[in-house]
Amino acid sequence: MKNSPLSELTPVFFLQTFILELMHASEQQGQKHCEQLIEHIAKTAGCFFEETYRDNTHKNEQLDVESYTELILDIKNNIGGKFSLVSSNQDCITVTNSCCPFGEQVTNFPELCRMTSSVFGGIAARNFGYAKVEIKKSIARQDGKCDVCIYTNPQAAKGHTGMEYTDTTPVKEINDINELQCRIETKLQRLWHKQSKQISKKYQPPAIIAKSPMMQKILQSIEVIAPTPATVLIQGQTGVGKELIARAIHAMSDRHHKPFITINCGAIPESLIETALFGHEKGAFTGAIEVHHGYFERAEGGTLFLDEIDSLSPAAQTRLLRVIQEAELERVGGKQTLAVDVRIISATNQNLEDLIKQDLFRNDLYYRVNVVRLNIPSLTERPEDLPYLVQLIIQRLNNRYNKEIESVSREVMQKIRAYHWPGNVRELENILERSMLFACGKEMTELDLEHPLESGSAVEWKDLKENTLAKIEKSFLEAALKQHHGNIKSVSENMGITSRAVYAKLKKYKINLVDFRTHD
Repeated sequence: MKNSPLSELTPVFFLQTFILELMHASEQQGQKHCEQLIEHIAKTAGCFFEETYRDNTHKNEQLDVESYTELILDIKNNIGGKFSLVSSNQDCITVTNSCCPFGEQVTNFPELCRMTSSVFGGIAARNFGYAKVEIKKSIARQDGKCDVCIYTNPQAAKGHTGMEYTDTTPVKEINDINELQCRIETKLQRLWHKQSKQISKKYQPPAIIAKSPMMQKILQSIEVIAPTPATVLIQGQTGVGKELIARAIHAMSDRHHKPFITINCGAIPESLIETALFGHEKGAFTGAIEVHHGYFERAEGGTLFLDEIDSLSPAAQTRLLRVIQEAELERVGGKQTLAVDVRIISATNQNLEDLIKQDLFRNDLYYRVNVVRLNIPSLTERPEDLPYLVQLIIQRLNNRYNKEIESVSREVMQKIRAYHWPGNVRELENILERSMLFACGKEMTELDLEHPLESGSAVEWKDLKENTLAKIEKSFLEAALKQHHGNIKSVSENMGITSRAVYAKLKKYKINLVDFRTHD
């Protein structure tokens, strides 16, 4: 019987292939994330290896230098390495290797050396209290061999490069952040589902992406300030998600069962802002035919989110200050004082301190709304979040447009990382949506970063429409050809046109039919 094409497949080769492909997949998320992923896997795996070693050797006490050396050499040599001890003492263990367990392909992934560093360093730190791993030479860097020094004494490690490890377990810190994010999102989505009965299906449950350190600090701040009655000022550029953070604070507070009312102060005409906020009595002005309850009354017991608070008129600022100070208001045209219990969360994309200097914002109001301030980072300040945001947006767009895009190409991810995103998350959503409309297959290979109309452009609407329709038609035609393996009859039936028309379009768009036909 003929051997299977994969008869030479071994467990080690399978592991190597899996790890290398995993690293390839994570490349599009960036070098830093790739290394963090490896380090997390390695530290967790190191705990398992150490536990297994202890079970087999019946050692419950802290490992000495000899036992530690035996453990790390066994780990590497049993998966295909050729490690040996060079020297060891109480301050430093040095090992060398002439054959990488990951094979020659490791030269394409030098970051895998982080795995060796984290396994060796994590185990050493747990047993000696400290470790620094210096990889002096590396097969991955084409040095021909690996020389690894594990320093167990901080004084001996001084002056040497390498990763430092202590006996704390970073895995727990990661889990804590994940659990915190899960708690916040669960409460956010619970509120969303409760309020979404009348909302169109096109809206998606809220989600916070917080893989970057800056956004993780925001999550931790939310948990601390949400249960308090403190007013909060959220600052950040347009499109960073200030309202989402405000909703998260409300969801995590004791007021979560009460209304969350949002008002864009910049979208309401100055003449109407006071009546919008505080309401008005019947007959207060021409056209006031009945009592109007303002946003403060509608938010009773809950949270009022004042977006673009910097755009409030001086008169509205004065009345808002009184409401915050006294917890009471009077409707426009009214004489009755009404007690209100509302938590204020404000947001701005301006520097309020500068507006105060220009006499455009009240100093005393600033101190009232700025009890706690959260600065939301721009998209360029949180590059670790980019791949996760892209994936989340793609999933939502797939549902909206009935697409099956699974990911973006490496080139597209590079473009996303290189772009400065002045419109932040909102602009990223817009660009991905526009690009997805023209995408075919399961991978987005093009990113339309240029807006159709530049300022001062002389492009006529008719030409723009024809170009857009042609692009969509070509994309659809290529998708149909791929689906039907170049069968013109099937494509014509799918598109509802004649076979002759299909051939005409192939010629028009210079599409080679041979590229789509299946070869036996």
